[in-house]
Amino acid sequence: MKISVCMAAYRGEEFIEEQIGSVLSQLCESDELIVSDDAPGGKTEQIVKRLSKDDPRIKYIKGPSKGVVRNFENALNHAEGDIIFLCDQDDVWCDGKVRKTLDVIRGGADLVLHDAKVTDGDLNVISESFFSVHNSKQGFWTNFIRNSYMGCCMAFTKETAKAALPFPDNIPMHDQWIGLVAEKRGKVVFLDEALILHRQHGNNVTGGRTSAMQKLLWRTALLKALFLAK
Repeated sequence: MKISVCMAAYRGEEFIEEQIGSVLSQLCESDELIVSDDAPGGKTEQIVKRLSKDDPRIKYIKGPSKGVVRNFENALNHAEGDIIFLCDQDDVWCDGKVRKTLDVIRGGADLVLHDAKVTDGDLNVISESFFSVHNSKQGFWTNFIRNSYMGCCMAFTKETAKAALPFPDNIPMHDQWIGLVAEKRGKVVFLDEALILHRQHGNNVTGGRTSAMQKLLWRTALLKALFLAK
């Protein structure tokens, strides 16, 4: 069972080497870490390519420079694994993340979402549970209205990835889309264990505040795409 870890990078030189180390320590020789760099030519590219010289599991590719959603889509399009983990550039994977997640997938899950400890930039824990802070819950309509899916805590089968690709236009985020596709077509498991340290440091690549009208337009586009999805 081959694992593909898909990391979307954007000017991630401050933390990316530490994150790559925490990922590779849990992968087998046949696995791969795909880094799609949405700002190629900078320090992030230099770091990843330097590390890849000593570890062929690391695969550097240039991103489309169209934002985080398309950057993750680019990484997923290059994934060859049976199981796919999404990965942010500035987190740290806890020991046992891969093993514990694979155990759930082997038990029949199509997608796993696990909990996370939230930290500051120096990995000081702010919250022991992302799930508790955000009241994360399973359910298609629950997550359509209020999203619990956070990509850096997700792993799913290649069949789920195929069903979610290509990403539709005008969706709010890739992780909510993949999660809802999995809810619609298969079995989703929320794993109540924090398996990453999720940094929140002011420079995270996330969306900003949105208006009520924008949220309505996003949900309309999302619902239409979900009914058309295979």
